[in-house]
Amino acid sequence: MARTSRDMILWFFLALFLCSLLLMGKLFWPFMSVLVLGAVVTGIFYPVYLWIRKKLSPAYASFLTCILIFFVLFVPMVFFITVLTKEAHGFVLYVRDANLANQLITLLENKKILERLNTFLANFDIKLSYAELVKPISDLSNFIGLFLLNQAKSIAGHLLNFVINFCLILVITFYLLIDGKRLVWFIIDLSPLPNDEDVILFKKFKEMSGAVLIGNGLSGMIQGFLGGLIFAFFSLPSPILWGVIMAFLAFLPIVGIGIVFISASLFMLLKGRVAAFVGMLILYALLSGGVEYIFKPILVGKRVKMHALLVFLSIIGGIYMSGILGIIYGPLIVTFFLTLTDIYNSNYRSLIDPEIKPAADDINLI
Repeated sequence: MARTSRDMILWFFLALFLCSLLLMGKLFWPFMSVLVLGAVVTGIFYPVYLWIRKKLSPAYASFLTCILIFFVLFVPMVFFITVLTKEAHGFVLYVRDANLANQLITLLENKKILERLNTFLANFDIKLSYAELVKPISDLSNFIGLFLLNQAKSIAGHLLNFVINFCLILVITFYLLIDGKRLVWFIIDLSPLPNDEDVILFKKFKEMSGAVLIGNGLSGMIQGFLGGLIFAFFSLPSPILWGVIMAFLAFLPIVGIGIVFISASLFMLLKGRVAAFVGMLILYALLSGGVEYIFKPILVGKRVKMHALLVFLSIIGGIYMSGILGIIYGPLIVTFFLTLTDIYNSNYRSLIDPEIKPAADDINLI
């Protein structure tokens, strides 16, 4: 009878606890994006906090770190949003007025590219017109311009919300810098998993998220900034707009900034600027290669790396699911899954499937 009473009490407590979790989730769900961004910003600037912490108290060190975050993130974002809105609006009008299409058609006519292409396509009974050849480029350019314009207008149109959310991120970051470790240990104590497995879970998640988010984020900012400067140097229109586009594309390991740089280089070649064409290709190789093969390995170090295809799909899926913030959410979700699979393979797989399976290299599937 006593055993039954203890069981009933336990189940009743678990029901109450689950209800409280659901209510807490509903309470904090409107701030989920702010909480995630606050955690990400904390992880990025935590080494700075530790450096300042050597000379000051935790509260003052956290406050100075938040001041630094304000000037490093908020001020440039406001500037870029203002300029981006203007450049994106001008680019959309440029495309819609057929200026881009007419300029491309003129360049193609001067080089007689379509005539040569149609001579080859005649073998397959296919013939293209200049309008058909240029339309996909114009449509894609219009889509990109509208997407960035809508994102910039959305932030600018809700400037008060943007400022409030950024202030909330700073408040969250302030307290996470000071009490982040206590929060982690609170979660570890609350978790039913053994403490050593929880510690491994947090460490691996920190390593993988740092490798993916910090590595790709800083690499994207560098490539976007320097790419915009290169566009401005070669007098290409809307360098800030294309710099922002390249910063986003740099997150995608398979596509990267090459799609913008190579297209711009071909545009230079069509205009007869051969030196600019060669120069842009060389600068693209130096920028992309230097960041991907020198800077990023130094930044990421020996931390766990995620496969390039998985990063690509996680970002695309994240954007489809959550909009522009999917660039962060997608890799974090995949990182959490991969961390759990690593824990499973290390500690629980033998309990479910004790049979030792052959390594992947020993299996020929093709």
